[in-house]
Formats: sequence, C-alpha cells, structure tokens
Amino acid sequence: MAYKIPEKLRSLEIYDPVTEEYDVRLDANESYLNVPEEIRNDIMDAIRKVEFNRYPDPLARELRKKAGAFFHVKPELLTAGNGSDELISLIVPNFLDRGDTMLVAVPDFSMYWFYAQFNDIKVESLQKEENLRTSAEDILERAKEKNAKLLIFSNPCNPTSLKLSRADIIKIIENTDALVIVDEAYMEFAEEGSVLNEIENYDNLIVLKTCSKAFGMAAIRLGFAAANQTLTGLIQAIKSPYNVNSLTQAAGCAILDHPEYLQFCIKALKNSRDQLYQGLAELVARKEDIEDIYETTTNFVFMKMKNAEEIYNQLRARSISIRLMKGYLRISAGSERENKAVLDALEELLR
Repeated sequence: MAYKIPEKLRSLEIYDPVTEEYDVRLDANESYLNVPEEIRNDIMDAIRKVEFNRYPDPLARELRKKAGAFFHVKPELLTAGNGSDELISLIVPNFLDRGDTMLVAVPDFSMYWFYAQFNDIKVESLQKEENLRTSAEDILERAKEKNAKLLIFSNPCNPTSLKLSRADIIKIIENTDALVIVDEAYMEFAEEGSVLNEIENYDNLIVLKTCSKAFGMAAIRLGFAAANQTLTGLIQAIKSPYNVNSLTQAAGCAILDHPEYLQFCIKALKNSRDQLYQGLAELVARKEDIEDIYETTTNFVFMKMKNAEEIYNQLRARSISIRLMKGYLRISAGSERENKAVLDALEELLR
C-alpha cells in the first residue's frame, strides 16, 4: 500500500518570487520607503513589552482599534489577518459550498483562483476588453449567466492599474445575490472608489485592506477584512485562533500610532508613481516597442510591449528587476534613483 497524493496537488508548483539581489527592485509593488528611525524605535519599544511565553491576543483587539481609527471603521467590524492573502484563503473556500461558482475578471490577482482550486470551487473568468477595462454590467451579466455565488476582484486592479468607480461597485453589490469581495490593496493611491464606508449597508460585501503597499509594512504581513457584524463574526470564527502573532500586532500598533507618517507615505508614493508614469509616457512617443501604457491609480505602471520578455531580461542583466506578465511589463514606483535607473535603461534598450 502506498499513499497517493491527491490529484489537485500533483501539478502544484512552489511560488517563486524574486529572491536574487538587484540594484533596483521594482517588481513586487512594495513601498520604496523604509520605516524611519523614530518609528522604528517605537516598534522596538513595543516589541520589548511582548510576553513571548504567552499566545497572541486571538482577536487583535488593540490592533483593530488603531486600524479602525485610521480607516474610519468600527473596530468590531474588522478582522486582522496574516496579510490579506490569509484572509482570501479563508473566505474564498469557506463562504462557498463544493461545486459553487466564483467569478473573477481577468487579468487580476492570481491568488483568487489559487485558493479556490483546493475545494472543488468552479472558477469562471470574465475576460476584460482589449483596453483591459470591464464594466459593472458585464460583471453582473456573467455572474447571472454562471450563477456565481461569489465575485472577487481587486479595485484598483493588480496588474492593470485601472479601477472601477465607486458607483460601479455599488451597482454590482446591489444587483447580485452573490457575496462581493472587493480587494482594496491599492485604494490609497486612487482619488475615489472605496466602498469601505458601505460595509454596514450591505449583507453581501467584504472589503480587504493591506498594510503592505501604501504603508510599507510588507515584512510583518498584516491585512484586514471589513464587513458587517454577521460576516465579521463568521470570518473570526473560521480563522485560526492566533493567526496574527504578537510581534506583528505590536509593530502594527506602533506604526498606526503615526497616521501623519502613513499619509506622508501615500503622498510620496503617489508622487513617485506620477513621475514614473510621466517618464514612461514620454517614451511612448519615441519608442515603437511600447504598444500601450495604461492610466494608473496604483503605485505601479502597466505597459503593453512588443518584446516584453526581451526587455525584461535585458533589464535584469543591468540589475533592474521588474515584473513580466505575458506581453506586458509592470513597474513599481521606486525612489528617485530607482525610477531614473529604469527610465534611463529603457531609453537605451527600446526601439
């Protein structure tokens, strides 16, 4: 007798992020801003108070209180997670029954359907238009056609950098019986569109927030799910009891005590994004290799290229790391030095 690995696991590959050392790292949509010494000291002071022999607060109550103050959400309507990835991995399989259908609009964040595949959840994809946009009407039509029980999408979208309006999102929520999960990982970089303040008005809405992008806290893995009291209670019931460790809770509380710094980060990243976009837009007029550059409401720029893989490899050879995505390049906004390095390299490499 021999154990047989389940069919759903046999073709899995280990996630392979960029781990090599590069002089310029613009591949993961991380913040180029590291925590300043003053706040770093506050984080260390908070960590010194951690009782390492005790389990973490299972409900992360102090952390939720501080996050609620920043996001203007009642703390009792937030669930803390080990990054929003963990929350997606909990909600997608557990809020659907086996055989149910989940709808995604592609391209979008790949982890949505990754977590669905282990639980016999059928994933239907709505292909976006040539301009990488979609509409509330298209989403609702496909959801009805496929009897989707869950709709999930990032807004603004990773990787396209585009977004649906707040009115579009509300139209979707109000015209479907499905659960709607709106991943607002990049919403801090957009001028409008958030539905975070609507969570108490709908019984089919969950909004995800992350501290990895605008706040520059990717290292500690911290995210939140916001929903009405009923949905929040269910999310807290299905999560593991101690999912956010005490060090992350302490660090998160310390940095959320500095809302002025977080607002500074948002402004600085938007300025960097705008400078990068302007520099790339100027290349479009001179370089036929760039087929299109998309309006950005995130902390990165997305471009359609004639020879994307070739350019990607040439940049890597110059110790510049960006993201290659099937004929497209995604470039995160970096420091002034990093933005200049990638723009100068593209000026030389593109035809």
